[in-house]
Amino acid sequence: MLKRPNYIVLPKKRGGEMKELALYPSEVSSHLSRVNGKSSLVARTEQVQAGRSIKETLPRVVYQIVHSTPGRLRVRIPCIRYDRTYNQRLEALAAADATISSIRLKPSAASVTIRYHTKLLKQAESCAYVANLIQLAGNPKVAITPNLTSKAQPQQQKQISYWSALKLPTLATFLSLLGGPVGLSISPVIVGGSIVLATLPVARRAIETIVEQRHLNVDFLDLTAIAIVTAQSHFLTSCSMLVLIELGEAIRERTARSSHAQTLDLLSSLARVVWVERNGEKQQIPLEGVVPEDIVIVYPGEQIPVDGHILRGEALIDEHKLTGESMPVVRAKGDAVYASTLVREGQLYILAERLGADTRAGRTIKLIQNAPVHDTRIENYAAKIADRVVLPTLLLGGAVFAATRNVARAASVLTIDFATGIRVSVPTTVMAAITAAARNGILIRSGRALEKLAQIDAIVFDKTGTLTRGDVAIVGVKTADTAISPKRIVELAAAAEQRITHPVAEAIMRYALEQEVAILPRGEWQYQVGLGISAEIDGQKVLVGSERYLVREGVNLELLDRHHPDLKQAGYPTIYIASNGEILGAIQYADPLRAESRQVITTLRRTYGAEIHMLTGDTRQRAKAVAKELAISPCRVHAEAFPEQKAQIVQRLNVQGKTVAFVGDGLNDSAALAYADVSISFRDGSDVARETADVVLMRNDLRGLVEAIAIARNAKEIINQNAGIVALPNLSGLAIAATIGMNPMTATLINNGSSVIAGMNGLRPVLTGS
Repeated sequence: MLKRPNYIVLPKKRGGEMKELALYPSEVSSHLSRVNGKSSLVARTEQVQAGRSIKETLPRVVYQIVHSTPGRLRVRIPCIRYDRTYNQRLEALAAADATISSIRLKPSAASVTIRYHTKLLKQAESCAYVANLIQLAGNPKVAITPNLTSKAQPQQQKQISYWSALKLPTLATFLSLLGGPVGLSISPVIVGGSIVLATLPVARRAIETIVEQRHLNVDFLDLTAIAIVTAQSHFLTSCSMLVLIELGEAIRERTARSSHAQTLDLLSSLARVVWVERNGEKQQIPLEGVVPEDIVIVYPGEQIPVDGHILRGEALIDEHKLTGESMPVVRAKGDAVYASTLVREGQLYILAERLGADTRAGRTIKLIQNAPVHDTRIENYAAKIADRVVLPTLLLGGAVFAATRNVARAASVLTIDFATGIRVSVPTTVMAAITAAARNGILIRSGRALEKLAQIDAIVFDKTGTLTRGDVAIVGVKTADTAISPKRIVELAAAAEQRITHPVAEAIMRYALEQEVAILPRGEWQYQVGLGISAEIDGQKVLVGSERYLVREGVNLELLDRHHPDLKQAGYPTIYIASNGEILGAIQYADPLRAESRQVITTLRRTYGAEIHMLTGDTRQRAKAVAKELAISPCRVHAEAFPEQKAQIVQRLNVQGKTVAFVGDGLNDSAALAYADVSISFRDGSDVARETADVVLMRNDLRGLVEAIAIARNAKEIINQNAGIVALPNLSGLAIAATIGMNPMTATLINNGSSVIAGMNGLRPVLTGS
């Protein structure tokens, strides 16, 4: 019996009978054998009869090497689209192999990216090596214990400490105090050594900038000053500089976004098998077996797996995942349909035209994967400002030393810089502003997001669920005659629509309950997809449905039009109600605006001068009606937009030089959210939208956006104030140090004192709320 829990079970053949062999992760990589002069991971524990290995008995896994570079392979493996067990085996085997540094699977694209250590495996041998790994994962006898999942797992569980860089500077400061003011007998070698160790991160950053960017930065200036001051045995001065430098870096790192956005996969929920019609016969085949020109059959409750056109049938299709619109639409012969949309009612025969990554949904996934990745920390103002004066400061310090031959005076010049104060005060202000926002129900995920919020001059809103409530509501009941009461219209409509799973039917039922209307029993009824319903109610034949449906059934709508000539001009979708062939009235419905939408749009436009755009997958007519209510210019309304088109509009505004914020809440908004300078969503938005967003409005109220911008702009003002607080005393000190001279400790006091004052000023957002 094996006592250790982490092991892999591999097949072993003994005496014509298959057995199992348990190996520890460290032992798997030892099964590197030389086969035909190439290194390969052979899943065998011994050679079996006739020189055949276990490898030869494994089921064949189809794969294709797509791309190979030193240290990296990309492979196409069709079965990972639907075989999760295979994926788990492949990931676990790669994690257990010391040669493999990482593996990433994209099931929707059937793509696997494997990175390996070039010191352990040559590129010429990598294909054969990975091929054997792929085949081994196809063996169902390879069992993985639950806690052997990834060698990265311990690192994922490990908590990141932003403050660990302060440990050595704090220790060095403690030793300096004991050996200095306290008067204990501590060897200068020990104190100096601790300072050297604490300075290593500064030295590393300085060297990296010199090597990678070919210029001197503020870290080089700090390193030079610390080295000179330490060489003069001013240990406490060196330590105070180090503590402030690393404190600023720690706070800056703390402002980085810590959560990883979920990967959007609009195709992940598609069925792994589909029905197709070939040569007049229906066949069920794996999804990846579908080819262009196949006739795909989709039944009620199923998602459409391809992009194409309808050959036969009619259906009510929910396109919410792709367009964001809550209202399902009717599609019939000749209409285009798209992968990831849901057939709610009806049956379709679709001519497949685009598959997988080539579908609209697939292109949306690719857009998000290719979205730019930004450094989420607050922009390093210290580096921007101080890097420009590094060389002049070094030259000035050199000139002072050349003229006076006084190292202390030269060190004073180098000690007085602007970077320390700014590199402490800027991140402190940002962290305080983020904390203040959180207290107001606004989650700002990073320092960069706060910066961009203060700069935005264009805001793009998704319509449905963002500017509107995102569900259907009844907005009006019209009657064809004054003798007919609105309550009777609702009564008949609710009786006909009861237990119908359609957003409008559900809205009518909710409205009936709100109005305390009794739900009458329904006799025989017939529902027609995309048209309406006929039912026997109170001994009458009641029709509830679209204008087209009632006209087709011979109902004359002229009486209703005479009483309400503005009915169609209002722009609201309308359901008509008739009884025994006579029109009785109509019910208007809409996705109503959020209560705060008008006020928020007005404030953003007038107070902050923002250019307002509205995007929607809805029809142009409905989009214009909403835009009119919000006074949004028609030229800035973009209707019938799919996810990739939403992202293109955001990119176009970026090209025009705008700093763009996008506000959305749905899966279909994720591409636009990924490309915006600042992405904003709601707590109750889709998981992907919420995780993609830089800012989350936790109270689900658009007024939080106005508050967030106000907090960001206030933080920017404080940062500008702090620049003055730091610059004035340091410029004065620099002039004194360069002319009449200054003790390094005094120079440090001026430099660090202004840094502390600026840092305290930076805490204002969280201390006073201003």
